[in-house]
Amino acid sequence: MTSNNDLLSADATQQISALRAKQISPSELLDEAIKAVERVNPKLNSLIHERFDAARTEAKNVDLNAPFGGVPMVVKDLECAIAGEPHHMGARFLKNAGYRAPNDSYLAERFRSGGFVIIGRTNTPEFGGTITTEPLAYGPCRNPWNTNHSTGGSSGGSAATVASGCVAVGHANDGGGSIRVPASECGLVGLKPSRGRVSKGPDIGESWMGSTIDGCVTRSVRDTAAVLDLISGYEAGDPYTAPPFARPLAREVGVNPGALRIGILDHPLLTSGIDHPETRASIAETTKLLTTLGHHVEIAHPPAFGEQLFSDMFTIVVCAAMASDISVWEKYFGRTLGADDIEPDTSFMAEMGRTVSVSDYLRTVGELHRWSRRVVEWWLPRDGSRGFDLLCTPTIAGPPPLIGLLAGPEGMQHAIAAMQYTAQFNVTGQPAISLPLHWSTDGLPMGVQFVGAPNREDVLVQIAAQLESATNWSQRRPLVHA
Repeated sequence: MTSNNDLLSADATQQISALRAKQISPSELLDEAIKAVERVNPKLNSLIHERFDAARTEAKNVDLNAPFGGVPMVVKDLECAIAGEPHHMGARFLKNAGYRAPNDSYLAERFRSGGFVIIGRTNTPEFGGTITTEPLAYGPCRNPWNTNHSTGGSSGGSAATVASGCVAVGHANDGGGSIRVPASECGLVGLKPSRGRVSKGPDIGESWMGSTIDGCVTRSVRDTAAVLDLISGYEAGDPYTAPPFARPLAREVGVNPGALRIGILDHPLLTSGIDHPETRASIAETTKLLTTLGHHVEIAHPPAFGEQLFSDMFTIVVCAAMASDISVWEKYFGRTLGADDIEPDTSFMAEMGRTVSVSDYLRTVGELHRWSRRVVEWWLPRDGSRGFDLLCTPTIAGPPPLIGLLAGPEGMQHAIAAMQYTAQFNVTGQPAISLPLHWSTDGLPMGVQFVGAPNREDVLVQIAAQLESATNWSQRRPLVHA
């Protein structure tokens, strides 16, 4: 019989089977998850708001027939609000005020209706504004593979909690790489869904020009697919909605994708970008594996993908959004938020955003729409020839950085140089997945990204499951593990 400890290290799909077979009860599995958090969280600082008592009550009443009935999970402390519970978004002023969410998000309702038992909320950088999880409000989250290194951001707390074996599923969201980068740096599967696939209601319609989307980080492709099946779908008033899957995404696991045409980006995208030998090695190994599996690979990427124009325009959108967010909170609290409330990088972005006029913002949105069409045509050419099925790139340039390297003004420049490959697909709205296909010579995980045509998560799941079967990533365990 499988031990409780083995089940905690298993993926959610295996946990569901054990729960339904009554090998373990929801309360017993929850207790194992709580004990695991208590063992590893002092080393990682990944879970910042415990809800153990509430979770114990919910576990006693969970519906075992629900898709994930009785499976413990964590949610990121950025969006996915739970009524009456802390929601600080990495911000000191919200922590100091003891702010609590006034209502459930639709996403929290879907997790709950799916049978998940939420054990707590996880660490995140302030307002998700960077790719490392080191907020002044709660301190740095540490990588379970090496605690001197970053977990990535902004879903770093969720990624560390999953990678360390406390839970099988962690809620995450992504506005420029915030699902994929933590998945890469913690050795997990991280799928950014298509625009509109998951509702942000009821409080949010869109953010960052529709670039942000919710999803999860997991240890297996089949878990990722099944979770997205649960949380996908239109809610009343959503400004965007992706077309439904032709069949449940979970049924794409194990489907032979056939011989795909895959473009490979095997060098830095930007002249100012980091060119790390481990990154080149990760792409070389993946290219060889794809060829062995029968796919047609060629060095190619959308010409518009690496234009500096994109970076400049996306910066305008993000900074304008940050200025708007700060203004909303200042109105809520009835005072100006100063240096003791907001981190310097956040303040800098907000100040930049305040210089953007309405006409400049609308012009930027229009330019990004035109740029997006030029990128997406690479997958869907208009001349009748076959487009590419997938683009393969690094997820991030280099292994997980040391804690502190991405902090402050110099850290922001380093983050920009490392983050060359992900934010573009938040703007185009395409699905993209990071897979743990490489480990550095000193044992740190490095993800490889695959980008699909619009709304083709099915192809991503098929290729991801095929690569998962051909490798041994599921057998690896970090140094800090429950």
